[in-house]
This record gives sequence, C-alpha cells and structure tokens, in this order.
Amino acid sequence: MRLDDFDPSDNVRDLGSGGGGGGGFPLLGLLPLFLGRGMGCGGIGLLLVVGFIFLSMGGLGGLTGGGQAPTTREGAPTSGAGVCNTAERRFTCQVLASTEQTWGALFRQQGQTYREPTLNFYQRGVSSGCGSATSAAGPFYCPPDQGIYLDTSFFDELQNRFGAAGDFAQAYVIAHEVGHHIQNLTGEAQRVTQAQRTLPEAQGNALSVRLELQADCYAGVWAAQNRNRLEPGDIEEGLRAANAIGDDTLQRQSGGTVVPDSFTHGSSAQRVKWLRVGLQTGNPAACDTFNQPI
Repeated sequence: MRLDDFDPSDNVRDLGSGGGGGGGFPLLGLLPLFLGRGMGCGGIGLLLVVGFIFLSMGGLGGLTGGGQAPTTREGAPTSGAGVCNTAERRFTCQVLASTEQTWGALFRQQGQTYREPTLNFYQRGVSSGCGSATSAAGPFYCPPDQGIYLDTSFFDELQNRFGAAGDFAQAYVIAHEVGHHIQNLTGEAQRVTQAQRTLPEAQGNALSVRLELQADCYAGVWAAQNRNRLEPGDIEEGLRAANAIGDDTLQRQSGGTVVPDSFTHGSSAQRVKWLRVGLQTGNPAACDTFNQPI
C-alpha cells in the first residue's frame, strides 16, 4: 500500500517497556472490543477463543493481570511523529494519518467533527484506561482514553503464525482498531454494552460479533476510500488476514470444538464478507451489521 507521501501522524505516544506480569495466553489474533459480556479494550485488533478476562469498569472493561508502569528510554521521544522511528512504526503512523484524513472527511460530510484517537506504542506490557495488558494481548482499543495500543511485535505473529503477511494486512489491523474508535464516537459501542447487561451470554456474544464485523467493514471502507493507493495483492492480503482470525478457524486450530454460541467476532466467512462489503462500497452506512443478516 502506497502511503509514503503521508507524514506520520502526531497523535502517537511511546509508552516504552512495561512489566510482563501475569503470564498471558498465546496470541490468537486481534483482540475483541468485547469478550464475554462486558465492553473490552478493543479489537483487532478480533478474537481470543481462550480467555483473556475483561472486568467491568463503569461499563468499560480492562484486561486483568499484573504488569508494572511502562518505562521509556531516557532522551527518547515520547510523543509526536518522532515516535515513529522504525520502519514498522513509520508505516503504522502513516496508516493512522490516512485514517485521520479519511474519517475526518467522512464525518464532515455528515456535518460532524472527527475526534482523532491516540496510537500508543509499547513493548511487553502496558497500563491503559482499561487496565493492564501484556503484549500477548495483541492490539486493542480502549474507549475511556480513546487510545489504540500496539506492540509492533504483533506483526511478526500475524505473518509467521497466521500466514497473514504484507503491509496491507498490517494496515487492516490498525484500520480495524480505528473502526472501534468510530463505534465509540457514534455511540454504537455504548448501546451494545448497555444491551449486553440484561442479555443471556449467547445473545450478548451475538451482539459482540455484530460489533466486530462492523469494525471489519469500517476497515474496508477506509481501504476503499484510498483505493488509488492499493497495490496488486493488497486486497487479498486483507481478506487472508480476516479469514485467518475467524472464531471457527481459531477454535479448530486450538484443537477445540467449534461452538457458534461462543463466537465473539464471527466466523472466517463472516469476517471476510464484511471486510469485503466495506471494500466494495466505501460507504459507512453499508456497515450496519445490526439491522441486516450477517
């Protein structure tokens, strides 16, 4: 994906290296915005069949676990574009800048102002407004501080473990988390959280699936709005990543039985479908996963 002409976003922080505490689970993909019944800290970035536990924090969940306060290298930049000081970070910051431009324009078309999220780089562990997490958690979005959290070592996991190589697969990770930010701004995430409080677990999970699929669709909308920047094979990279992190695929890979009622992100087929809807339409209105079959 050609983003070289974008200056890196300034909405970036380097939180340094935090404690690893709490052990954690093997990385199984992009984290959900919802796990179980409560609103969790985000996405991809997507699914952990094994249980990272989210606790309620005024309707917003946080990753549990140990972890100590992050530390940064003395003299290193801690915020702004200077944080984007490696190839992976620079590309991530350029993706973020592109999403800021794209969603800013889409919001203006609706007479609204887009509030930009903050991208937080960290290593090993981090403390956020949603609680503490280790890098095993993967990328996530935390609604209270409107922050996306990323240890870029996740990109190696995405490529080597899940076979989802390529810069557009990485861009999809960021765009999905930005999709959760959109849901936070529009109130969709809060509406789901409120509904989940009174629903049985299976029905609450079903709402989580629809929320995650909508974030996938929003990622596709961003890509469609920047179609002139896509290179041959990019779309295939994104669809391959979406397929690799479907709930059914991950449950099979973990050696377990596929249990649809436990899905919180959707099947591989559903994830591919909704990323494709966004790619084909470029229209956020087409991403209404709550009022049409998924």
